[in-house]
Amino acid sequence: MSASKITKEILIEELVNNYSFSVKYMMTNGIRCIACGEPIWGTLEEAAKEKDYSDSDIDKFVEEMNLISEKQ
Repeated sequence: MSASKITKEILIEELVNNYSFSVKYMMTNGIRCIACGEPIWGTLEEAAKEKDYSDSDIDKFVEEMNLISEKQ
């Protein structure tokens, strides 16, 4: 488990590098990621907003990914 917590401000690159499960999670939710061949810069929030997710959706993503991270 990584020492830092996932936030909506986390950079996609950091998220992918530190939380390997996040690649599949983002693909499942239609958010760009390295496995999709899309650029990996920007934050989780920016990437989610590009796909028209709401603030509450983004908060849910952060919460779910932190729960997954805690179980790893």
